[in-house]
Amino acid sequence: MVKKIATSLLLLSLCGPAFSGIDLGGMVGAAKDLTTAATLSDADVRKLSADAAKQSDRKNKLAPADNPYAQRLDKLLKGMKTTGAPKLNIKVYLKNEVNAFAMADGTIRIYSGLMDAMTDEEIRYVVGHEIGHAALGHSKKALQTAFAASGVRQAAASSGNQKAANLSDSALGDLAEKLVNAQFSQSQEHEADQYAVKFMKQNKYDPRAAVSALRKLEKMYGNDRSAFSSHPAPGERAQAVEKNI
Repeated sequence: MVKKIATSLLLLSLCGPAFSGIDLGGMVGAAKDLTTAATLSDADVRKLSADAAKQSDRKNKLAPADNPYAQRLDKLLKGMKTTGAPKLNIKVYLKNEVNAFAMADGTIRIYSGLMDAMTDEEIRYVVGHEIGHAALGHSKKALQTAFAASGVRQAAASSGNQKAANLSDSALGDLAEKLVNAQFSQSQEHEADQYAVKFMKQNKYDPRAAVSALRKLEKMYGNDRSAFSSHPAPGERAQAVEKNI
């Protein structure tokens, strides 16, 4: 089975096909959607994120409190300090994928497959990186983009509320899928790495684990920059983190 890389740790994304034409009507509609998405209040963003997270949790198996993965994560993060982060809700999905994601409301999910592949300190780096996406507003921007690009806005509009409406399970499922598979820009990934290094130092964790985790991803998935888009390859990120440390 092919494993996916953590959403915020995605090596790169494949380049899309070239445009075959320009749909002016579609562009105008997309612009209106993006304008509406950009005006979502912080409360709207938190509600949509929380609802999408609940929908994702229903579709995946959460590790119960007495599960070894949950106990390991709780032990690793006990007493941790953060800066600028929302109230965090960090749990484990029992799924054999090297994956993790963060949502704007502070929801963070670490997959058991990633925990199998990483050391304790490397998992702390991953968590710090995910917290960084939430604390630095990257997850909020991802939700705004997903909200505009999915059927969620249309579903909300049809209910008479274009913002944080009580959406159907299918609409929330669509939003959750887009958030879990969201890709961050090159600058956002580097910013989240920098946040993670500060997080590691703040909590007296070993910041060098950030480098070893990225090198591990490089070994697992390669580092072919030429075949991909603007997202930084893990080897490049590891070099940047080494300089930061």
